Amino acid sequence: MPRYEYKVVPAPAKGRKAKGVKTPEARFALSVETVLNEMGAEGWEYLRAELLPSDERSGLTGSTTHWRNVLVFRRPVEGVEDTFHPRLIEAPDPTVAPLVPVPDPTAPAPPEPGAPEARSLEPDDPPLHAARDEDGDDDAEHDDDTDEDADDNASEPDKGRG
Repeated sequence: MPRYEYKVVPAPAKGRKAKGVKTPEARFALSVETVLNEMGAEGWEYLRAELLPSDERSGLTGSTTHWRNVLVFRRPVEGVEDTFHPRLIEAPDPTVAPLVPVPDPTAPAPPEPGAPEARSLEPDDPPLHAARDEDGDDDAEHDDDTDEDADDNASEPDKGRG
């Protein structure tokens, strides 16, 4: 991979007079073309033009920001390619067993962490919504009694409040 050095020069601010170049646009283009050709003759490759801020002093304590147009060039640094010597890494031996066990693609996936365990339902298991107590009775009968007690307590006025 080649390495580059960079050079930044101010872009021309006004055009150059030349024979046959009459308009201000053509004069400006000629001045830019001249800079590009001079730099190219020295081995510099044009990259881009940039508009960059430049803080400059104004008066004793103040500063103002001026925007500057610059041209960016680069050229390869000679002799640097010799310092980088990549080497190929040998392919792993396919006869050696891997250090990490490879999972069997036909095996069922392990449960996700934090997920509830799946229960298999046998044909003689009761449905999940009807829970049974130790006697084998449905809890629904007992729930009705507790609901009636709750209704009785709700209808009684609170004696502690006045």
